[in-house]
Amino acid sequence: MTTKTSVDPVVVEIIRNALTSAADDMNATLIRSAYTPLIYECGDCVVALLDDQHQVLGQSAGLPIFLGNLETCTKATEEEFGREVWQPGDVWILNDSYLGGTHLNDVTIFGPVFVGAELVGFTATRAHWIDVGSKDPGGSMDSVNIFQEGLRLGAQKLVEGGQDVHGVMSTIATNVRFPYPTSGDMHAMIATIKMGQNRLEEIIRRWGLDTLRAARDEIFAQTELLEREVLRGIPDGVYTAEGFLDNDGIDLDTRIPVKLKITVSGEDIDFDVTESADQTVGPVNCGAAQAVAACRVGYKLLVSPDVPGNGGSFRPMTVQVREGSVFGAVAPAACQWYFSHLGLLIDLVAKALAAALPDKVAGASHGDSMIVLLSGHDPRTGRDYVSLEATLGGWGGWDGSDGETALINNVNGSLKDIPIEVFETRFPFRITDYRVRADSGGAGKWRGGNGVVREYVAEHDCTVSLWFERSVTPAWGLFGGHDATPPEVVINPGRPDERRLLKVNGLRLKKGDVIRCETGGGGGFGAPEERSAEAVRADLLDRQVTPAAAADRYGFREA
Repeated sequence: MTTKTSVDPVVVEIIRNALTSAADDMNATLIRSAYTPLIYECGDCVVALLDDQHQVLGQSAGLPIFLGNLETCTKATEEEFGREVWQPGDVWILNDSYLGGTHLNDVTIFGPVFVGAELVGFTATRAHWIDVGSKDPGGSMDSVNIFQEGLRLGAQKLVEGGQDVHGVMSTIATNVRFPYPTSGDMHAMIATIKMGQNRLEEIIRRWGLDTLRAARDEIFAQTELLEREVLRGIPDGVYTAEGFLDNDGIDLDTRIPVKLKITVSGEDIDFDVTESADQTVGPVNCGAAQAVAACRVGYKLLVSPDVPGNGGSFRPMTVQVREGSVFGAVAPAACQWYFSHLGLLIDLVAKALAAALPDKVAGASHGDSMIVLLSGHDPRTGRDYVSLEATLGGWGGWDGSDGETALINNVNGSLKDIPIEVFETRFPFRITDYRVRADSGGAGKWRGGNGVVREYVAEHDCTVSLWFERSVTPAWGLFGGHDATPPEVVINPGRPDERRLLKVNGLRLKKGDVIRCETGGGGGFGAPEERSAEAVRADLLDRQVTPAAAADRYGFREA
């Protein structure tokens, strides 16, 4: 008979914060060591510490869409090779879209942690690699199967017994367009794994493994208790919501339905996306792990959002995913832009539960990453380049506040855009306009946040690929709040060759061509006529709203 180790509450808090601090140190190591601006400037990455049962001990700030699913990779590896496969000094790599759930550019690197001969946990990191050998540099907006999207790696050793596995590293280097920075990012991730291993070992040496496990159990139990308490306050019932993606990037006339059913029963909650569309020809599919992650993000926004995610966070929730759907894609489905329907799904969680949780929900956000991918040959350096950047937009208003303006979408969390100075130094473009897109947020008692206008001018011939979404289902308002303005992209505005489009792959541009990107805002909350005159006046002073919109939406005119 085993006895449970008791642990002092103060020690529990020290260990809780030590685990979070260890994850933050891992994240700092990765960002400071990375070679590409998508990681060191934008922060397109996340790290986590896991226990020996693949439960999250600590996770850094990063992309919420990776929330609690790094363990999917360690679990899949163990299921394939057996528990005995874990050995000291090993580091593994995996980027399979159907296991990890995301696109092939999101590479997960992970390794076991041992104290003596005992396996005590894992450290893991995921980061976006700028190119993985897809048919187009950086990624394709028109891929129709996984084989067009680049090098697909099942779980395999990258480092064995502390020594690099040169065959695997060579395979990677010869299958990507930019081997030098890719190798740099890969080794930064390996260093991050080792940092995490050292920090977890330090915690165990200080407190002992039994105390760590007892503290873990207490942390998980506290988290679960807090979340079940919130769920008890939601009336039992079935809650539904649905929306549509514009298209799959191939068939531009066919909308992609996303349907969500939430069932609340006592302290338990179930998310069902099985009635959503079948997997598409175009690249808007994802593996089931990402559908689970998106539901977790929507859940976490409403249930104990101030409590850091850990292995106890999602015990009250289950997720139903249908194999062969856009949320449960199977080979050879294309998955390059897997996040568009996930962002919509996250917003739909709030829409479905709005009547039950009116004081916690917000109007919808602009909802998509709004990708601008530029590639070509830089005459200043004599080298090829590829740049991939997400564009900011507006978030929805909520009971007590206007929505945020110029913020990354809910899928990407702490991701940042590339500063203009860095962008113009690294790539042959000028950014000639970057400002708030006034009036793009939905009107309401609490106004939706505004999107942005960002304009690029090519200084050399190049290609541009675009992935902008949510024009069919723009950010909606709640409780009388108005919908937001959808996104728009204009090539060479005002010229005879002006073109308006949202998705395109490898469009050729000449020196002097202009790309003007305008993102959508967030939905309003509450009836616009309830907005105070002082708030509208402040909007005018801040140039969030134009005088015409103030008069039309709120009946406000300066005397």
